[in-house]
Amino acid sequence: MPLKIIFQDDHLLVLDKPPGLVVDPDQIDFGIQLPRGGLVHRLDKDTSGILLVAKTQAALENLQYQFKERIVNKEYIALVHGLLEQLVKVEGAIGRNPGDREKFTVLADGKEAVTEFQPIKSLQFTVNRLQEIFPDFNKIQMRKLERQKYGEFTLLRCLPRTGRTHQIRVHLKYINHPIVADDKYAGRKICRLDKRWCPRIFLHAAKIGFNHPATGEWMELESELPEDLKKAFERIKGKA
Repeated sequence: MPLKIIFQDDHLLVLDKPPGLVVDPDQIDFGIQLPRGGLVHRLDKDTSGILLVAKTQAALENLQYQFKERIVNKEYIALVHGLLEQLVKVEGAIGRNPGDREKFTVLADGKEAVTEFQPIKSLQFTVNRLQEIFPDFNKIQMRKLERQKYGEFTLLRCLPRTGRTHQIRVHLKYINHPIVADDKYAGRKICRLDKRWCPRIFLHAAKIGFNHPATGEWMELESELPEDLKKAFERIKGKA
C-alpha cells in the first residue's frame, strides 16, 4: 500500500499512516538505512495519522531528543463514550497490566504520564438511529442500551504531554470515557456494539509540531480525519 506523504526533504519524511498498518521497520521498507528504519515514534496498528521518519542519523537523534524533552506537540482526535463537558488533565503513571501483559494500566509505580483532553463536541444517537443500527435488538435489549446511556459520545482533542504506550487509550479508560471501538480498553461487549457502526478504534493523530532537525524552524503539520472515521461520525449525526 503506497503511503501518502505530507512533507519531505533531505532530512525527514512525514507520512499519513492508514489504519491497519503495523509500524514495524522489519515489515515496511522506507528506503532509509537507519536504526528502526528511521522511525522517530510509532502509532498503534489501527490508529491513523501523522508519522515521522528521519532520513539521516543527525535528524533521527535530533527528533528523538525533541520527543524526550517534550518539545514536540502532538494532537489526536478521539471519539469517546459518555459526555465530557470540560477540559480534563489526567496525571496517572502507566505500566503493564499485571493481569494482562498485552495491556497497560494506571499504576502507582508506573512511568509518569500526562494527557490533556479538550471537548470539541457532544453527540447523541436518537432512539430512531439506535433502532437503525441495532434492528435485530428486541425491546428489552434496546431499553438496556438506553439505561447504559450507550448513545452518548464526545469528540475530543487529546494532547499527550508524555509518550507512553497506549497512553491516550489507558487514560481515557481510567476516567471512564473509553474510545469508541477500542478492542483493548473499551470492553468486549461495548466494542462489539461500536463496531456495528465504527469499523475500528476512533483515534487519529491529527497534528504535530516540532523544530526542523536541520534548520531549527518550527513546523506544524496536519492530517485530515480519514473517510472511515468521518462516516462513523456522520452516522451519529444522522447523515449517513
